[in-house]
Amino acid sequence: MLIHAHPDDETLWTGVAAAHLLERGDEVHVLTMTLGEEGEVIPADLRHLELPAGQPRAADAPDPLADVRRGELDGAMRALGVTSWAVLGDEPGEPRVRDSGMVGTPSAEHPRAFVGAPPEQVAPAVAERVRRLAPDAVLTYDRTGGYGHPDHVRTHEVTLAALRLLDDPPALYARVTPESWWQQDLARVGDLLTPERRDAWRVGAPADDHTARLSVVPDEQVTHVVADAAAVPRQVAALTQHRTQVRLLGSRRRRTR
Repeated sequence: MLIHAHPDDETLWTGVAAAHLLERGDEVHVLTMTLGEEGEVIPADLRHLELPAGQPRAADAPDPLADVRRGELDGAMRALGVTSWAVLGDEPGEPRVRDSGMVGTPSAEHPRAFVGAPPEQVAPAVAERVRRLAPDAVLTYDRTGGYGHPDHVRTHEVTLAALRLLDDPPALYARVTPESWWQQDLARVGDLLTPERRDAWRVGAPADDHTARLSVVPDEQVTHVVADAAAVPRQVAALTQHRTQVRLLGSRRRRTR
């Protein structure tokens, strides 16, 4: 069972692992905590779905991006081939929490912002879903949320709280990056990003203090590794469904781990 904060996190963070498990015949279930209402929109023809930077959305205002991202999640999960997927709040009695946005943004003050929901208020609903599905293992973010996103951190906290409510909890795993992989990826990005591509793609290599380093750990701390190039086509097929959030820059950017 994969527990993530927003649509597309499941594919970006754990897509290869999910595809690998599915290819070997395992069941994979996905629970998404929010609809990603505050996600940035990449395609120009969909920019009308997001608010201007710094402008808060009224508590009773509609969230058109939520509907689009829910559709993208549905398409991605069909492409990945997971056994089941759901968004917290789909069932009666479950809390419907909202994407909090990044640290310090007005969206974090929204009355339904996930970051404002104490873990003990959300955990029982998550625990019930885990109890019902009875997975052998749960996979989510580490305590840093991968790169410090408040919703990722809160997802980690809620998942821990939920499993503590169970008499016989499944194994819990956190997705991290081994230091050696981080260094390999930096080298690959350096090779890929010629000056022309930096300008055209408007991307660059992460600095030494980039928040993505928060989930980088010494190799010896890693207990399980998934490295499966054959699983990548499933991940890429799912990524293409998250049109508002993901720009594929070519096959050399596709992760195989």
